[in-house]
Amino acid sequence: MTSGVKIASRVPLVDLAGAFEPGPHRDEAVDVIRRACEDVGFLVITGHGVGEEVVQGIDSVSRAFFALPEEEKRTHVGAPGIYRGFTPSQASALALSREDESLPDLCELYTVNRFDDPDVARRAGLREGREGFFAPNIWPDPDRVPGFKDAFETYYEVMEDLATKLMRLMALALGLDECWFDDKIRDHITNLTVNHYPALDRPARPGQFRRGAHSDWGSLTILYHDGEPGLQIMSPDGEWEDVPVVADSFVVNLGDLMAAWTNDRWVSTLHRVVAPEGDMGDRISIAFFHQPTYDARIECIPTCTSPDDPPHHEPTTSGGWILSMLEKTIY
Repeated sequence: MTSGVKIASRVPLVDLAGAFEPGPHRDEAVDVIRRACEDVGFLVITGHGVGEEVVQGIDSVSRAFFALPEEEKRTHVGAPGIYRGFTPSQASALALSREDESLPDLCELYTVNRFDDPDVARRAGLREGREGFFAPNIWPDPDRVPGFKDAFETYYEVMEDLATKLMRLMALALGLDECWFDDKIRDHITNLTVNHYPALDRPARPGQFRRGAHSDWGSLTILYHDGEPGLQIMSPDGEWEDVPVVADSFVVNLGDLMAAWTNDRWVSTLHRVVAPEGDMGDRISIAFFHQPTYDARIECIPTCTSPDDPPHHEPTTSGGWILSMLEKTIY
């Protein structure tokens, strides 16, 4: 265990079984979500309805891809400004998004979006000058990694549905109509990123992490991990603490745009991924970085302001914000 890390966690566990329909269970879940979003910005969800075969499918093909020779993986790196495909280990540092000089992260990535269909891309915000952002995906040769594309597309579609349901619960937690977010996220620009933390042949250098300290950038993130510890959050009292590892769960956390949208009523929490002492093996995690429509205007939600608490942030757009963050984190 890393020095100075608490054993207990403030991150609540929320069972969502039955919470997507009106009734007392939904009311209870909404109350827990509200308190979690105000306090720590993280929760662990079970009862989410995502089948194990969907998760295991993308986990399996991801491991197959990352097991390919390095030179073959690097043929899947996107051109400059194309945030798709493979990112080699030690080619990025998430801490840079906070203007924190950091050693490169011990993590390699594979990222996809949903813009293989030009009509989908146009609805989501494709315009002249944005072609790189809305570029189609980079897929491995199906003979080299059978089932890769199908597994990623299936997982993406399931996460889209879960994210919409979570945003509706969050709308209720903010005193809004259940569908308040729907038109703002219908043509979302979400990246799905598989993080592979390669096995270490020696301990990480001091100050080097599998993923450096950062906050996420969008509305919310839905994270699957393979059950191994390492994800930590910065508690309100300034100490790192482990996020609970719970079978058949996802970790959900808020991003910076949600914090701004709610006038800082809800929090986007600093977190990192460490290699626990003695753990040299590889790991997989899968992040669905939910992001509203590119041109969605992000300004203070009506229920989050009052004459005594005016808006804290200037209005922005979803796309402009996410692009500025992406540009900061790539070496």
